[in-house]
Amino acid sequence: MKRLLRIGLALALWELCGDFHLIADGALPSPSAILWQWWQDRDVYPAHIAATAGPASLGFLIGNVIAIAAALIFVLLPTLERLMRGFNIAVFAIPPIALAPLLVITLPGVWPQITLAAVCVYFPTLVLTRLGLDEVDPRPIAVIRSYGGGDWAVLRWVRLRSCVPGLLGGLRVAAPAAILGSILAEFGSGSRWGLGSFLLGSLGRGNPARIWGIGLAATAMAALAFALCALLERRHAASLGGVTLALGRGMDSPRRGGWAAPGELALNVGAIALPFVIWWAVLAASGVSPVIARGPVAVWTYLIDGPDAADARSAIAAALAQSLPWAGAGLIVALCVALALAALGVVWRGVNATLVPVSLVLQTMPLVALTPIVVLVFGRGIATTLVVTVAVTFFPAFVTIAQGLSQVPRPALDLLDVYGASPLQKLRYVSLPSSLPHVCAAARLVAPAALLGVMVAEWLATGYGLGNLLNEARGELDYGMIWAVAFVAVAISVGFHQLVRLIETHVLKT
Repeated sequence: MKRLLRIGLALALWELCGDFHLIADGALPSPSAILWQWWQDRDVYPAHIAATAGPASLGFLIGNVIAIAAALIFVLLPTLERLMRGFNIAVFAIPPIALAPLLVITLPGVWPQITLAAVCVYFPTLVLTRLGLDEVDPRPIAVIRSYGGGDWAVLRWVRLRSCVPGLLGGLRVAAPAAILGSILAEFGSGSRWGLGSFLLGSLGRGNPARIWGIGLAATAMAALAFALCALLERRHAASLGGVTLALGRGMDSPRRGGWAAPGELALNVGAIALPFVIWWAVLAASGVSPVIARGPVAVWTYLIDGPDAADARSAIAAALAQSLPWAGAGLIVALCVALALAALGVVWRGVNATLVPVSLVLQTMPLVALTPIVVLVFGRGIATTLVVTVAVTFFPAFVTIAQGLSQVPRPALDLLDVYGASPLQKLRYVSLPSSLPHVCAAARLVAPAALLGVMVAEWLATGYGLGNLLNEARGELDYGMIWAVAFVAVAISVGFHQLVRLIETHVLKT
């Protein structure tokens, strides 16, 4: 009843603000206006939703199957995981706004939507499944090894069961990402059907109710997928007994000894070189004209040896100076906000129920609908950049941290209840320390996306930085600059990710 009352009050306030144009001069329409526009468009929505949901579902399936298989292989072959680390991060860090038009040019039919949806879901599921495979009770592992069991026996009898909560948490994060990836791939595809195509066709017509209706339709699709994954997670959690878990080592702890210095150096060099080898191989196999699809050598020439290389480097350096500081600030703000609100949800249960729908809207609502409000409220400066960055990165961080806080062993909390501990004391002494691996996993998920959030804000609102440089290059069909900006963005995102891993290693050791 209280939840329904909160929802009713929120809708009433929204209706009031929309009817009297109290926010963003009418850019935020009222719920009644959105519903009326939905009713007027009722004949076309089924075809648009089907055109988006079909490729998104297939991409969701493909991306998650690959991610789960990779996590299982990596837990058995940690050396392969280190070799593939650069490639895994690069896949996640490629800006979708740069990748989508290249996929449209390269792939036929709905495959750009399927591919971008799969790319968007791969990394979150991989990270959280891998975390679940590693954070296990070491005691049954010791028993299995004492009877001669190897890594495969440990994986079969212990790790697979342990990873299910992490896997389901990854699916919850991935479900909205698949919808968003499918919509982004529709931009510029020329397709008649799909929510992204419907949105593009509605821009510039002075009808914010239709734009918000399209965005909320995407949010409803993502919410349905999110709710199904959350239901599976709750049923699995209910099937587990209330046992005390002694968590094992973190993801990056060595399994058996260490590499000799030459082998370590070769492994690091291979991890750096592998993404470039795969980049070259994929482009060579695609058969796309090298004028459009630039490989590593062409990008090197464009930035280093070409006749306009100095101008290109100068433009990218100036854009980086504008974007990079705010990407770091956005990363810190998003993590702090997600951690604070997830911790508040432990003390006050109603917070999570309120924030999950809001975060789903932020994750799946096309930013062309949200940006006018953000710009009118915060202007076209740094505040808008930070708000959009937090909007892009908040959802995966919040869901991951909240999942870690929800998996605290019940007996540990019961022990503090016996001594009369307050909710804040239980949060401080048990919940937060126990969920530290999930906080670190959230940071790794958010780190590559922070620069993407800044670029999206620059692309849509502020008109400077890497995002604006990419937008200008797309308008001028400067494919060399498009690939150069994408490469620089990936390199910076990988650097952010590696910095977070170094901090994580230090924190977990202490």
